[in-house]
Amino acid sequence: MTTHAPATEPTFAALPADHPLTDGRTGRSPLLTAYRGEPTTGHPVWFMRQAGRSLPEYLEVRRGIDMLQACLTPDLAAEITLQPVRRHRVDAAVLFSDIVVPLKLAGIGVEIVPGTGPVIDHPIRTAADVAALPELDPAALQPVIQAAANCVQELGATPLIGFAGAPFTLASYLVEGGPSREHLRTKALMHADPETWHALAAWVGRITGAFLRAQILAGASAVQLFDSWAGGLSLADYQRFVAEHSAAVLASVSDLPVPRVHFGVNTGELLVAMRDTGATVMGVDHRVPLDVANERLGGRTPLQGNIDPALLFAGDDALQAATLDCLRAGRAAPGHVVNLGHGVPPDTDPEVLTRLVAFIHDQP
Repeated sequence: MTTHAPATEPTFAALPADHPLTDGRTGRSPLLTAYRGEPTTGHPVWFMRQAGRSLPEYLEVRRGIDMLQACLTPDLAAEITLQPVRRHRVDAAVLFSDIVVPLKLAGIGVEIVPGTGPVIDHPIRTAADVAALPELDPAALQPVIQAAANCVQELGATPLIGFAGAPFTLASYLVEGGPSREHLRTKALMHADPETWHALAAWVGRITGAFLRAQILAGASAVQLFDSWAGGLSLADYQRFVAEHSAAVLASVSDLPVPRVHFGVNTGELLVAMRDTGATVMGVDHRVPLDVANERLGGRTPLQGNIDPALLFAGDDALQAATLDCLRAGRAAPGHVVNLGHGVPPDTDPEVLTRLVAFIHDQP
């Protein structure tokens, strides 16, 4: 039965008629309620990287299939997305994809090399490189759209979360050519040739915005923008070189009435600046207690997080104690969705996650 939304709830007119927010399937779910900063019964929970490496059923269906091929095979991507919802009973699914998928769809030569991560065929380091970048053909997004639609058809009242990598992280991959700890080439480009850097980040922002928007229109009830590498920046550099491009991504979907979560690793000093790019919910990593994050954000932003993933290997007693601490700290915020402070490690015992979800759901 469709519930009647309170007056404070956004209009869904901008969404398709069969969207799960338009027809009422997900609008009053615990996840969306907490994301809006409204009181919830119990504690909604999902995990970053819940779909994938830690699940034996994932390893089974992925056998012999390249990562990006799996992401762009709609039926397979949907099946992988649904696996942790079935197993763990989490309160949301997150679309199985990768942050470099929009780069691939735009025509960039990129592969995910096992044991290394994304590797770019031809790094982008000059103004001429940036000028030669192709624009994303909207038709290329069809596999992502179909995967999201397939998920939504199966999820019922459980929301689907769409996601994308933020411009700084994706642009850094393009400049560095692959994973990097120090982002030396990226930072050098930012300061030595700001015009080229901003042109590159703007290009990434355009394809990222299109990628997120496609997921929402296909049925995602919320989205999360990951800035995995932003923690390597000073606040001044973030504000000068990055904020406007993340803001452009979030603005590209701001007319669609879905929560916009922003998350970065080791970004405690950037929380306010990241929120102010247009996020309605802030993800917090495990380095900053949620009550401290809430204070930094002025007590007006719903939070997501932030159990240290290492505790998944510490035994149930230690994990449950840390979880209770997380729940207590989260009560300071207007709304709280439980998550890890980073993604699920690949060698996590799935049974630990299943027990953790049940423990969280059992708490008053």
